[in-house]
Amino acid sequence: MTFIRWTPLLLGLIFSVHLHAQIIDRSIEEIKEESMLRVKRGSYPLGGLNVQDVQEALSYITSREPDDWARGFGKVADRYMAEARTAPTAAAAGAAYQRAWRLYYFGQFPVPNSPGKLASYNHAIDAYVRYLGTQDLPTEVVKIPFEGQFITGYLRFPKEAQGPVPMVLAINGLDSRKETVAESFSEILKHGVGFLAIDGPGTGQAPIKVSNKADRMFSVALDYLAQHPRVDKSRIQVFGVSFGAHWSTKLAITEKSRILGAVAQSPAVDATFSEKVITSKVNGNKEYLFDYIPATMYVYEGANTVADLYRLIPEMSLKKQGLLGKPTAPMLVVAGVKDTQTPIEDAELLLRSGDIPKDAWINPRGGHLGREATGWIDPVIFSKVIIPWQLRLIESSRQK
Repeated sequence: MTFIRWTPLLLGLIFSVHLHAQIIDRSIEEIKEESMLRVKRGSYPLGGLNVQDVQEALSYITSREPDDWARGFGKVADRYMAEARTAPTAAAAGAAYQRAWRLYYFGQFPVPNSPGKLASYNHAIDAYVRYLGTQDLPTEVVKIPFEGQFITGYLRFPKEAQGPVPMVLAINGLDSRKETVAESFSEILKHGVGFLAIDGPGTGQAPIKVSNKADRMFSVALDYLAQHPRVDKSRIQVFGVSFGAHWSTKLAITEKSRILGAVAQSPAVDATFSEKVITSKVNGNKEYLFDYIPATMYVYEGANTVADLYRLIPEMSLKKQGLLGKPTAPMLVVAGVKDTQTPIEDAELLLRSGDIPKDAWINPRGGHLGREATGWIDPVIFSKVIIPWQLRLIESSRQK
């Protein structure tokens, strides 16, 4: 009898051969059904989208092909772009551009890994920038020099702000973008706090892919904020959602002396990067709408096969990097006990590590990011948990 030792490499090679099969985590009909359920609830990743728009776009899609998906949502988005160009008022144009942006963005979901999805992503950026141009609160599209390229971000200050402004460096996740993070953080402006939203490594317009050294990109972004004349460099916070929470956690350690605090929403710390969790995701993840593994492969530097993920992902562990347990800036850890993408063990490990107490908001019924299907959806967690914590941290720093 011949025995085979099932090593990560061998498993990866087998999964690579059958990559197309494992990508089909949901059939196109299942994706359509699940998308409609989520858009009606206003839940991830369809928050802000119109039910009728999604229904129409899905009616044009007949296959699992990425470009077919992009075409379906692009057809509806194109109509709103045309409507915006002939709109009688700036407000009407802005509403149409915003609607087009959300549709184009979802047309490239989860990542622009085909020609059609890449075109949809570029259209999404164009629509979003046009939408910003209709708003009365100026947003600057900044280009921060970085290793011969640029970190592109949205810089926004509160209206009529007096003196140096507290700021948040906001980092998106695997399939969100700086545009979606910027929309969320617009709420903090009325409290006298500004933000710089940038794409995390491997996503959006980021100049580099994911690696265990990619956090150097954020150090350059912090340099930029610290040197900006309108920024209060003693009150810069970092926020990260999903994969972005890995980066905000790491920055809470490596940039402790330069940041006031950090929010990590479902932080990937150690267990997330284990062989066991990688394999569970390769076998399918229903919490994610579709294509979790292709999206992950897209963002990692040097990931061309699933076997590459087994090699690269473990290097991201903060424990393996010797960082876990080191002093951190003040932190808020947000998580859900039922998270199938970032195990709750990582949040618990982070809370037990370091040298100072951390604040936590843990939803015992919550999945990824602490969200639920109804009730604790993304905008609610953001407005009732994350922003209040950031404001309290700023206020307490003023009282010292």
